[in-house]
Amino acid sequence: MASMQSWRKAYGAIKDTTTVSLANINSDFKDLDVAIVKATNHVECPPKERHLRKIAAATSIARPRADIAYCIHALSRRLSKTRNWIVALKTLVVVHRLLREGDPTFREELLNFTQRGRILQLSNFKDDSSPIAWDCSAWVRTYGQFLEERLECFRILKYDVEAERLSKQGQGPEKGHSRTRDLDSQDLLEQLPALQQLLYRLVGCRQKELQITTTWCNML
Repeated sequence: MASMQSWRKAYGAIKDTTTVSLANINSDFKDLDVAIVKATNHVECPPKERHLRKIAAATSIARPRADIAYCIHALSRRLSKTRNWIVALKTLVVVHRLLREGDPTFREELLNFTQRGRILQLSNFKDDSSPIAWDCSAWVRTYGQFLEERLECFRILKYDVEAERLSKQGQGPEKGHSRTRDLDSQDLLEQLPALQQLLYRLVGCRQKELQITTTWCNML
């Protein structure tokens, strides 16, 4: 088993190196492609911040929409081609970070992309290379469902319950608070089903976390 795990790590490292080399030669978006591969490589650790910053810069509001669409396409391609739970999970983390901390243009383009294809649809994802990979595959599927539900929630509510905060004047420093608190009863009743479904998906992610004792448990 140990020799098989060592072989898989070596194979993953070779694949990452090869993909980076091809991006350096063939890609019109060389820096972005390299950053995506390095952020979502086969190493079992969270994506490095310097790679995340490069991806975030490539999807900022100052960039052409075509560049942002290319980034989403590249992440989608990375997610659809891999059968490795580490690569899949790191790709989802990149998407989550961009949704939470990136410019609204990324979310808008991602919504447009999902109308043509379901980038986060991972119901058939499976890495059966080891018992832990099998367990983590379930987490990948659940995490993808949560992010998909988050996009759907934004489509219905027209605001992001996690990323968008309003400033509330009060004594001392300004406090951020959820826009949901300002809804009247009628609007809250209309939006409640979407919020409940998002909460259901989030709880599902947390339940999967409890079954996995890796550094990933602190990432969400």
